[in-house]
Amino acid sequence: MELLWGSSHISGGNAAYVEDLYETYLQDPNHVPEEWRTYFEKLPQVNGNVRQDIPHSTIRDHFTQLAKAKIKPLSVESDSGITDHERKQVRVIQLCSAYRQRGHQQTKLDPLGLKVRAPVPDLDLHYHKLSAADLDTVFQTGSLFIGKDQATLKEIVDSLEQTYCNTIGAEFMHIVATEERQWIQQRMESVRSKPAFGDDVLLHLHERLTAAEGLGKLLASKYPGVKRFGLEGGESLIPMMDAMIQRIGSYSAKEVVISMAHRGRLNMLVNVLGKNPSELFDEFEGRAEYHGSADVKYHQGFSSTVETPGGEMHLALAFNPSHLEIGAPVVEGSVRARQDRREDPEGKKVVPLILHGDAAFAGQGVVMETFQMSQTRAYKTGGTIHVVINNQVGFTTSKREDARSTEYCTDVAKMVQAPIFHVNGDDPEAVLFVSQMAVDYRQQFNKDIVIDLVCYRRRGHNEADEPSGTQPLMYQQIKKQRSTRDLYADKLIAQSLISKEYDTEVIENYRRALESGEHVAKSLVHEPNETLFVDWNPYLGHDWDCPCDTRIELKKLQDVAAKINAVPEGFPIQRQVGKIYEDRRKMAAGATPINWGFAETLAYGSLIDSGNPIRLTGQDVGRGTFSHRHAVLHNQNDASIHVPLQHMAEDQPNFTIHDSLLSEEAVLAFEYGYATTMPNVMVIWEAQFGDFANGAQVVIDQFITSGEHKWQRLCGLTMLLPHGYEGQGPEHSSARLERFLQLSAEHNIQVCVPTTPAQVFHMLRRQSLRPLRKPLIVMSPKSLLRHKEAVSTLEELADGQFQNVLAETDSLNAEKVTRAVLCSGKVYYDLRETRREKDMDNVAIIRLEQLYPFPEQELEQALAPYAELKEIVWCQEEPMNQGAWYSSQHHMRRVIHKHNRTLYLEYAGRDASASPAAGYMALHVAQQQKLIAEALGFE
Repeated sequence: MELLWGSSHISGGNAAYVEDLYETYLQDPNHVPEEWRTYFEKLPQVNGNVRQDIPHSTIRDHFTQLAKAKIKPLSVESDSGITDHERKQVRVIQLCSAYRQRGHQQTKLDPLGLKVRAPVPDLDLHYHKLSAADLDTVFQTGSLFIGKDQATLKEIVDSLEQTYCNTIGAEFMHIVATEERQWIQQRMESVRSKPAFGDDVLLHLHERLTAAEGLGKLLASKYPGVKRFGLEGGESLIPMMDAMIQRIGSYSAKEVVISMAHRGRLNMLVNVLGKNPSELFDEFEGRAEYHGSADVKYHQGFSSTVETPGGEMHLALAFNPSHLEIGAPVVEGSVRARQDRREDPEGKKVVPLILHGDAAFAGQGVVMETFQMSQTRAYKTGGTIHVVINNQVGFTTSKREDARSTEYCTDVAKMVQAPIFHVNGDDPEAVLFVSQMAVDYRQQFNKDIVIDLVCYRRRGHNEADEPSGTQPLMYQQIKKQRSTRDLYADKLIAQSLISKEYDTEVIENYRRALESGEHVAKSLVHEPNETLFVDWNPYLGHDWDCPCDTRIELKKLQDVAAKINAVPEGFPIQRQVGKIYEDRRKMAAGATPINWGFAETLAYGSLIDSGNPIRLTGQDVGRGTFSHRHAVLHNQNDASIHVPLQHMAEDQPNFTIHDSLLSEEAVLAFEYGYATTMPNVMVIWEAQFGDFANGAQVVIDQFITSGEHKWQRLCGLTMLLPHGYEGQGPEHSSARLERFLQLSAEHNIQVCVPTTPAQVFHMLRRQSLRPLRKPLIVMSPKSLLRHKEAVSTLEELADGQFQNVLAETDSLNAEKVTRAVLCSGKVYYDLRETRREKDMDNVAIIRLEQLYPFPEQELEQALAPYAELKEIVWCQEEPMNQGAWYSSQHHMRRVIHKHNRTLYLEYAGRDASASPAAGYMALHVAQQQKLIAEALGFE
């Protein structure tokens, strides 16, 4: 700010002029030119006031005067030493507070006028023991920002009514921070929530409303009855978005990432992001090109670049399924990735802007989870601007007592003390005012803010729907309701700003532009600067089995081990953790075999050493749910932390590790969004138990497994899901392997079940180093983390590679083998232990370490030595209707048929069950012993 103040056009002889302008602004913002009002509104503030280090003597004097005018709390009734006027003065202050608290309950928010709101006693003069007889009495205005220290009660009430009870309802008194409340009060009260906009601004509003309505009308005439989830009734959204984008750009932001469901999406694409109308028409008429299975047109994403007062700004509208709000955390993840790429820790350069539906905002739990993430270290994005397109009907549930339990659909936002502005969609100037205020608040305080755009939907839920069947009274009114655009045009005509002829010309010009296939978005940049875009070319066009060398020189591996095992001098760590690190030093020296936790950590360290960033999050990832990782060390004296993986070298890439909030759905969606935006970063989400991924099934179904084919978005996200039957019951055994295999098709994901430390080492390195970007689903272990035989050597890490199939490792005479057991995961060690106990040299055990894509060729090679096979069995711990059996048996049979046409694949495992696992240890042990016996062929 000091630099700006010292610039040539503000300093020197112009300083007095600017100070006078600012003094005028403080008295009445509408009395200064709009460009100066915008500048003053964006000044940095402290405690609701302009920063005191700016050399405005008049500004300092003004706030000193305001401070002196504030009334000290008094006991109105009991203090006999005060006058009647002083008592009333206190009541006036209480009245002001009541308007700020509850004025929103008396606003004119419903464009249809159907909502009858109950009177609010707190806003009545008599409630505060005041009356009409006091209206002409002069009182001190206290903290009321109306430009003067004293005013009549009538002036005060009129000001409060105009500010808080017109077409804007403000909820902000739940905010704890005084400076934020004062900031909002000053912005609203100083202009009575109705700033004076210049003629050019009003004409732009008119044009944008005409565009919003014009597209809806044209689509209705060209494609009647076709679903398009139009914006009709909520056209103010288009000038709102236009205003916010330009305002964000004025802060020199470089990107805005937008999430929205289907309502109004086509209008946004054409009128805000600049999609060519002819492309949209081609999609309606079935002439558009598509890749993969594609998605409907009102779910597709789009990006463009627009010119703003702060320069070029990139806009990205994210793809979104019909799960409505699930797109919000995905966008937050994408925004965080873009901020990290731009080294923007405060979130000033990349801004998330999320559009919601009223019923979804109130009804879907992922909204709460996303709000809860907003100020956490791992997931903050510098504040999100939320816009609720509130058409007052979710689907057909119009009665509030059926749709929610709260007064407003936006009440959930109060959990993070976000200010909420309800605004009547039929008042475009009020919409513009709250749009500007929302952007300024976000940029000033880096917190979430919500705009509730109260409107209606003219054509029902979709254009094939007849809404009067369920909302007869609402749609009787809607049929009579003039559009927002027409009402605003009438207002401008009445003000003599435009003529009827001009209005007609604007309508016709827009229609002609649409029909001729011209871009109709304003400020569109047709040749944007692409230097800061992510280059995805290195990750395109690769075959599934593209080669990848995951080996590493032994000396380099030991150097990495030394760095990640280093504990700073004088940094006391807990005794058991110290033992883990001492054991790892022995492993690095080759004195003892390498266990799972160290192999995984070595994989991360080796990737960082070679320049590959990593992001690892989950509910317990710092130490690992089963205390195997301990990537984050905790000082036992002062609770400070040290992460060795972050201190390998001064110029190393980022290693980000955060314990997440107790969420699966929003957190996994966030990480998916991050991974789709930063292909060079290895993004890992670990579930506390694999079963907990259930809570994020929408993300898995709608994004992770299908996103590439629906939206052509590559994603290299890795999911670590602890899986294995150790008698811990039905909620802590199964990561639902069967669900991932059922969703596997067209090489969309990788599903791996590694059983050795060397395998996890090479699997993780392969995922990061090869240019293929596919989600990796890992059934990671629990008991194997400390199994005495689940170990590897340094040489296996240095010289090996990930093997999709692990052939028999014990020394068996292949000619004696008559039975082969195929399996995945922990059960291998149980099978091998029992085979050794019973000295069964006729049974070979083959591990499938990757279940999808199924490794048919490698399995053929593993079976090839056994020409005398008489029996072959698939063994799994999961019940028959779960696990890999149903999804993978056809692959196994195809391989077996090639090996020996007479062989029949048998099943050994738990019986089909509605529950994933037994809850009693005795039952678990009995089931486990039975399936092992069946697999090995003895009773």
